[in-house]
Amino acid sequence: MKKYWRSLNELQGDLKVDSDPEFSITGINEDEVKGTGKTNRRDFLKMLGFGVGYATLAASCETPVHKAIPFLIKPDEITPGIANHYASTFFDGNDYCSVVVKTREGRPIKLEGNKLSGLTQGGTTARVQASVLNLYDSARYENPTKRATDIKWEDADKEIIAELQSIAEKGEKIVIFSSTVISPSTKKLFADFIEKYPSAQVVYYDAVSASAILDANQKSFGKRILADYRFDKAELIVSFNADFLGNWISPIEFTKQYSSKRKLEKTNPGMSKHVQFESTMTLTGSNADYRIPVKPSDEGALLIELYNKLAAKSGKTILSGGNAIVNVDSLADELWAKKGKSLVVCGTNDVNNQYIVNAINQLLDNYGKTIDVNSPLLLKQGNDEEVKAIVGEMNAGKVSAIFFYNVNPAYDYPEMDEFVTGLNKVGLSVSFASAKDETSKLTKYSLPDNNYLESWNDAEPKAGLYSLGQPTIQELFNTRQVQDSFLKFIGAETSYYTYLQKFWETEIYTKQSGLIDFTSFWNNSLHNGVFETANEAATFEFNSDGLADAAKNVISAGSGIELQIYENIGIGNGTYANNPWLQELPDPVSKVCWDNYLAVSYNYAKEKGLELGDLVSVNGKFELPVLIQPGQADETVAIAMGYGRTNAGLAGDNVGQNAFALINNSGNNKGYFISDVKIEKVAGNQKLALTQEYHTMQGRNIVRETSLDEYVKNPSSGNEAHLHAEEHSTTLYAKPEFKGHHWGMAIDLNACTGCSACVIACQAENNVPVIGKEEVINRRIMHWMRIDRYYSDMAGNPEVFNMPVMCQHCDNAPCENV
Repeated sequence: MKKYWRSLNELQGDLKVDSDPEFSITGINEDEVKGTGKTNRRDFLKMLGFGVGYATLAASCETPVHKAIPFLIKPDEITPGIANHYASTFFDGNDYCSVVVKTREGRPIKLEGNKLSGLTQGGTTARVQASVLNLYDSARYENPTKRATDIKWEDADKEIIAELQSIAEKGEKIVIFSSTVISPSTKKLFADFIEKYPSAQVVYYDAVSASAILDANQKSFGKRILADYRFDKAELIVSFNADFLGNWISPIEFTKQYSSKRKLEKTNPGMSKHVQFESTMTLTGSNADYRIPVKPSDEGALLIELYNKLAAKSGKTILSGGNAIVNVDSLADELWAKKGKSLVVCGTNDVNNQYIVNAINQLLDNYGKTIDVNSPLLLKQGNDEEVKAIVGEMNAGKVSAIFFYNVNPAYDYPEMDEFVTGLNKVGLSVSFASAKDETSKLTKYSLPDNNYLESWNDAEPKAGLYSLGQPTIQELFNTRQVQDSFLKFIGAETSYYTYLQKFWETEIYTKQSGLIDFTSFWNNSLHNGVFETANEAATFEFNSDGLADAAKNVISAGSGIELQIYENIGIGNGTYANNPWLQELPDPVSKVCWDNYLAVSYNYAKEKGLELGDLVSVNGKFELPVLIQPGQADETVAIAMGYGRTNAGLAGDNVGQNAFALINNSGNNKGYFISDVKIEKVAGNQKLALTQEYHTMQGRNIVRETSLDEYVKNPSSGNEAHLHAEEHSTTLYAKPEFKGHHWGMAIDLNACTGCSACVIACQAENNVPVIGKEEVINRRIMHWMRIDRYYSDMAGNPEVFNMPVMCQHCDNAPCENV
C-alpha cells in the first residue's frame, strides 16, 4: 500500500501518526495531562482567593467611557455596518493584481481579486491578501525628513528644486533609480522630468531580475520585450527552474491559466501534462506530473540536448555541446507530437539559456499560439547591465543626484557595500520609501510615498490592458504620493489626480469608441477597475544568428556543491519582511515560518551527518540552520531571499540571513546560483518553526489520488473510502431537514496548487492573531485553515500532495452541544 508522510521523521518511523495530542500540552502539569491530578484544599483556596480578589479589584474600577461621534452630515456612500467595495490596482514593483477593496466606515479591511480583469481573473496571492496590513504598519514614515530630522514639505521641495536646478545647469547626471514602472501616466511624468532636467536618466532595477529573458528576446526578435506565456493553451508544459505558479513573472495569471487546463469537465475531459526540471522543490515543482531534480549548472546542457533532438527532426543544424545527464529522447518525441500546443519556459537569469529556450519554442511552432509576443507583459523591465553601470558611475563621482522609487538596493543589491560607498559620494539623495528600509536610512532626504490604498494610479501590466487605482482612505500620516512630488520638482501647478485624468483623456480614451464622452468613460473604467483593448497584430521574425555562440557560452556542469537562491512564497524579495501575517505563513513546501534556512538533500544530510536545525556556515558569510528538504537535487543547497533585514520594523528586523549578498553579479545578468559553495557545520542547533507535524488526522487516510486513465474508466477511482463511508454511515442525530437552499463548498484538488492565498485571506477576514516564532514552535499556530502537504514514495524525489483543511462549519456540529 502506498505510504503518505508529512516529514522524514514520520517516514522513518520516528514520529507516529497518532502519538501527538491534537492540541499542545506544553506547560501543562504532567498529572493534569494523565488525568491523575487532584486539586488539594490549599490550591483551591489560592484560586478562590485570587478569583475573589480579582473580582473585587475589577468591581472597584470605573469602566472607561467610549464616546461615539455621530455623522452630522453622513456621506451618501457610507452606512455604518455595511461594507463598501472599490476597484483598485495592486503593484509593488514585483507583483501585479487587479483588486476590489472592501472598506468599512472608510477603512480598508480586505482585498479580493477583480473578476473583470482579463489578466488576473479574480485571483490573488498571499502577498496581495496581506498587503492591506501594510497600510497600518507602525514602521511607516509619518513625516518627510532631512538627515533623519522632520522637515516641512514646502521646505524640502524648495531645497531639492534649488539643488536640481544647480546640478542641471552644470550638466551633471541625475538618476531616477526605480523598480519596474507599469503606470503609463507615471512614465509620462518621468519623461516630463527629463524634459525639465535633460541630464536626468531613468534606470529600472528589479531585485528579482528577468533581465536575461528581455536580453534574449532582443537577440531573438529585435525587441526587448517579455512575452506572455499562455499555459491555458498548452497541452504539454516543460519548465526549467521556472516557479510560474509561485513567483515567476505573473503567477496569478499563470495559475489561473494552468488550473483551467487541469480541471476535468465534460467539455474538457483531458488535462495538460507538466514536466519540471529544477534544483530545489518549488510550489510549481510540487504540482508537476513529472519532476526531475537537476543541478543548476546541468540546465544548459539539457537545453542544448533537447534543442538538438528537435532540430534533428526538423532538419535544422544541431548545436555543439549538450552532454546532458538526463535522457530527453522521449520528451523530445512528446514535444514534437504537440507542436503548437506545447510550451517550454525557463526561469534562470542567463541570456544564453533563454536564447536556446526561444529557439526550442520556435522549432515547436509555439509563437503566436502558446506564446504571445504581440501583447507582451510589462511586469519586468529591469536592466542588470545598466544598473551595474550606474553603480560604477556613483563610485566614480559621476552622479550628482539620485531618487529611489520603490527600491531598496542597500539591502538587495548583490554588491551592497559597493553600492553604499557610491551612494555616499552622491550629493543629493532622495528616498520615497513609505516605510523603513535600509536605503532610506542612508539618503539625505526621505519623502515618504503614500500607501497604494491611499493613492491614485494606473497600470498597464500587459500591452493594451489597463487598470486604475484609487484611494480608499485618506492619508493616515503626513505623506505624499510620489507623483505629486515629481510634479512639484518640475514646477507643475497641478495634482497627480488631474494629471492622471488628462493623460487618460488624451491617451487612453481615444482607444475606444463605445462611450461618447470622457466623463462616462472615466467613471466606467474607475468602477470596473480595468479597461482592455486588443493590439494590432505585428510580425516577429526569429533571428538565430547568435544561437551557436549562445550554445558555446552556456555554463558547463560543475563539480562541488551549488547554491540556488530562490524567492519565498510569503516574504518574496523582502519588501514585506515586516508583515507578520507573511512571516507566520508556513512555506507551502517546507512548512517553515519565521526563518530562512539552508535546504539540503536527504543524501547530503546523511553523508555529512546533518540533522534538522544543525547550524552551518555558508561561504563563511553567515550561519543558517539546516532543513532536510525532500526533492532537493543532490550536490545542491538552497536559501530563500528576502530575510536578514536590518531596518524593516519590529516583525522583520534580524529574522534570518540576507541571501542577496551571495548573488553572482560578475556578468551582465545577476546569477541566482553559485558554484563550489563551502558548507561547514558549526556548533549549535536552532529550532525551526516547522508546522507540518503539528496536526494529526488520527490515522485517517486523508490523501486520495488516482490517474487520469483510471478516472476516465471509473469516476470513483481513488475515492473508494468515501463510498464505503457513505454506505456504512450511522449517527445518533436525527437527519436534519433543509428547507430552501443548502450551501456547501468543495475544492477541486486538481485546480488547487497549494499557494496559501486562502490562508492569508482567512486571516484577514477573521482577524486571526499572530503569535510569533516561539509560540509556533510550541504548536500553538492560530490559522483557522491550513494547507497540509503530504509526500509519498522516496525521500530523494517524492510526489507531493496539497490538502486544504478548512474551518469545519459542520451541519449539526457536535461541538455545538459542548
